[in-house]
Amino acid sequence: MKVDQELDLKGEVCPYTFVKTKLALEMMEPGQVLQVIVDHLPAVENVPRSVTNEGHEVLNVGQVNDTDWEIVIRKAG
Repeated sequence: MKVDQELDLKGEVCPYTFVKTKLALEMMEPGQVLQVIVDHLPAVENVPRSVTNEGHEVLNVGQVNDTDWEIVIRKAG
């Protein structure tokens, strides 16, 4: 899967994880893919739920290592 933009949000907590993800998506073209890396466990549930509510498609949520998670999102459009 081709990722168009990566967003490293390690060290950030909710709600900033979603706010920064939303801002990144607003700067992207419809259909582009954003990879978000988080280490705040609540963000693993909250970010996918929030972006889905905004109409975007969550392509993958998976653990990268002991502390980090990947959320892959396709921008709606």
